[in-house]
Amino acid sequence: MRVPVLATFAFALVSVAVAPGVAQSGSPTANWSYLGKTGELNWGKLAPSYRVCAKGQEQSPIDIRGAHLNKALQPIEFHYIAGPLTLTNDGHALVARVDPGSYMVAGGVRYELVEFAFHHPSETAVRGKLTEMEVDLLHQSSDGRQAIVAVRLKEDIGNPNATLATLWAQLPATAGSSRKITEMVNPLGLLPVDPGYWTYMGSLATPPCTEGVRWFVFEQPMGLSREQWKAFAALFPMNTRALQDKHKRRIEANQ
Repeated sequence: MRVPVLATFAFALVSVAVAPGVAQSGSPTANWSYLGKTGELNWGKLAPSYRVCAKGQEQSPIDIRGAHLNKALQPIEFHYIAGPLTLTNDGHALVARVDPGSYMVAGGVRYELVEFAFHHPSETAVRGKLTEMEVDLLHQSSDGRQAIVAVRLKEDIGNPNATLATLWAQLPATAGSSRKITEMVNPLGLLPVDPGYWTYMGSLATPPCTEGVRWFVFEQPMGLSREQWKAFAALFPMNTRALQDKHKRRIEANQ
């Protein structure tokens, strides 16, 4: 089923702007990486605050399969506004930190957009298959609850993503460097038209791997060109956590 975007997304009437990728960064107390001695196999041993990375029962990312239809789930309302943002290479991911003002409403809860981050390949799998990349948009409610909207990015040969084109023009190439994107960018450019999503309870996908995070994974991927994902992969050959055990968690679909 395809539903026109205007029927499902609440738009703020502002110029289009892009927000760089955030990615569940948390406040680490020990150095970590994706590979080697500080890689994810050892995250739980690096610091006491990271123990849930190894012991948790609701860790992310997961393989999406066996979802249960829940017709009571409503489409997510996105109230994103365009504006400048800061694009940072934090050594783990490319993170876009946005100015306050953009938010979403899901399950009756308002979550403010904090940042979004990019990963190669995708963190979320669907029936065992990954895509070239993923963008995870981190949100937080006024009472401290966190929610992540995940959009898988799939190669669409010869068709670059316009929002990524704006961001990729100023990629910070070295760890610790940042770029101020002055063009007006709207994170809506990273969201698909189809409002279908899967949802489950998970965690931050990087240390300290905090649980109690509500994940919303769009069913429809967004396209990007081969040149775009290869340009990112040149900076981050692999910045994705391995799939985690689902345990007894329930995955629901809104359509």
